[in-house]
Amino acid sequence: MIKEGDRIPSVDITVVTPDDRITLSADQLFSGKKVLLFGVPGAFTPTCSASHLPGFVALADKIKARGIDMIACVSINDVFVMRAWGEQQNAEAITLLADLGGVFTDALGLGEPRPDLGGIRSQRYAMIIEEGVVTKLNVEIPKEFKVSDAETMLGALS
Repeated sequence: MIKEGDRIPSVDITVVTPDDRITLSADQLFSGKKVLLFGVPGAFTPTCSASHLPGFVALADKIKARGIDMIACVSINDVFVMRAWGEQQNAEAITLLADLGGVFTDALGLGEPRPDLGGIRSQRYAMIIEEGVVTKLNVEIPKEFKVSDAETMLGALS
């Protein structure tokens, strides 16, 4: 599993745009930026839709005021699902990332088998990435939501 001080793996990730998608290497996406990245088990799932993404939407301005250039949410979902979820959640301030096939999640070592949900899903986590290096990493215990929420990550930036 990735840990603080590690460089983000150089694998492709797909950025969801309003009308299309852009596939970049993680190096390209995170280069020259301070990023708050959070991973969720799935778009439209209960905690992700009721708390995780909405918390970052609500606190986006405060988080960016503390030096974050980009807030990004990644899930092992396709571009169309991520776009629809972002629209439903009014998540214009969040960069949505579609982890096609779970390649990025696997490279981070943050996947978990969830046959009850159809296969591999991301663990719930949040991290701060500076110039491609993880400087803060909070990974949730399965089925908990205590350390990767927007309030906790905002506090980590102070």
